[in-house]
Amino acid sequence: MTSYTLRKGAAEKTRADVVVVGVHRTPQGPQAAPGGEGVMAAYGRRLVPLLSTLGFSGRLDEVAKVPTGGAIRSPLLVLVGLGEQRELDPSAVRRAAGVAIRSVDNAASVVLALPATDDRQVRAVVEGAILGSYAFATYKSGSTPAGPGEVVVLSDGARGAGARRALEVARVVGEMTALARDWVNTPAADLTPEIFADAVVAEHRTRKPGKLKVAVTDDAALRAQGFGGIVGVGQGSAHPPRLVRLTYAPKGAATHLALVGKGITFDSGGLSIKTAGAMTTMKCDMAGAAAVVAATFAIAELGLPVQVTTLAPLAENMVSGEASRPGDVLTMYGGRTVEVLNTDAEGRLVLADGLVLAGEAEPDLLIDVATLTGACVTALGDRVAGVLGNDDDLAARAVAAGERAGEALWQLPITPEIVDKVRNSSTVADLMQHNVDGVGGAIYAAAFLQEFVGTHRWAHLDIAGPAFNTRAGYGHVPSGGTGFGVGTLVELATELAGRR
Repeated sequence: MTSYTLRKGAAEKTRADVVVVGVHRTPQGPQAAPGGEGVMAAYGRRLVPLLSTLGFSGRLDEVAKVPTGGAIRSPLLVLVGLGEQRELDPSAVRRAAGVAIRSVDNAASVVLALPATDDRQVRAVVEGAILGSYAFATYKSGSTPAGPGEVVVLSDGARGAGARRALEVARVVGEMTALARDWVNTPAADLTPEIFADAVVAEHRTRKPGKLKVAVTDDAALRAQGFGGIVGVGQGSAHPPRLVRLTYAPKGAATHLALVGKGITFDSGGLSIKTAGAMTTMKCDMAGAAAVVAATFAIAELGLPVQVTTLAPLAENMVSGEASRPGDVLTMYGGRTVEVLNTDAEGRLVLADGLVLAGEAEPDLLIDVATLTGACVTALGDRVAGVLGNDDDLAARAVAAGERAGEALWQLPITPEIVDKVRNSSTVADLMQHNVDGVGGAIYAAAFLQEFVGTHRWAHLDIAGPAFNTRAGYGHVPSGGTGFGVGTLVELATELAGRR
């Protein structure tokens, strides 16, 4: 278990197994970022030529390891690139901390002398270190590399109340993002809807965040209460669906935020079955549910004065004689009927039920998070999430919150002709579930969801790309589940609480 502490001090005079400093890329060569000036001075003119020999220029995410030979008190110096000086913002610092901590092996103590001149940067350094040190080793046999026992963040403001609060926020957000990552990385056989629901209840009992309540609706109750979308998707599986509800109602809440997360614990595509290759990462199709649940735990633990109603509809989309068929008509929660044309477009069906139920709580803002469409990945790549909705101000706030949290989002439109297609294409039901033309898939899915939000201010986060990293880790982001969305939602809740 790694401890994270703040300390005021000079990096070159601090004893630890490893000292990390940030380096800018400039036309004149590598230049120390705030916090590392003393180390550069201790080396004098020797360091820049050495870095040039190593090919290190200070590019973002670049790393160089240099034995100090007594130039400073620590035996190993790690330099991490921060890019151009104009790029020095909390996101760059967070990434640098993540890169640095992942590059350190077998160190008992690490000192991070990265830019930490204000509270936002302090939080970014700690958060990056926590997220960068993440590893999912549950199924690994034998010993696994342990992270450092102690990480010290150097900052001149270490003794201030703001810095201490930043450390606490970073700890909570980091831990909850790691929790979401763990859930996403767990094989689907070990995280069925029932097990996932039980895991949320167990986490609540363990953490005991004040004023947060958890309730679970089982399959029989879902059928009795008319949750046609959740039941229709889950009925093909031997593992019946669940609906998890979290409510957080602190005194003096500034606003009421409702969150809905897609929780498909495995997506085979149903009878519209996926290819074998497309199924290999489909344990991640519950990443939206993991994000909204973990973010709610974080909001409650931080004591933010924002009321939160969170819903996680959980189902496994499987193939069997009980599975929904293309052409079936489902009656959703609230009474609207939907013609199902593609059982692999199941996420919008469980979300529709959740959105209607969330709306009954009369929130001020309604946000859903989902690994919803491959079309969004085609449009924005695998590191950027799409934001769509009925309120441009809320969408812009979500994008800005993501930027502060180190999570990239981009707004996409919901066009009138797509809305018309959702409403008027089916000859047998109120709405058509799937876009038969095969273009504009991300927009069509959002337009479908919009039919279930009523008049509430709503934003839809399509995280199909960045929720699961199939490549090597980068910055503070590992391979596998990323926990994308947790930081954005906590940041947005912090803004709504007036705590920014």
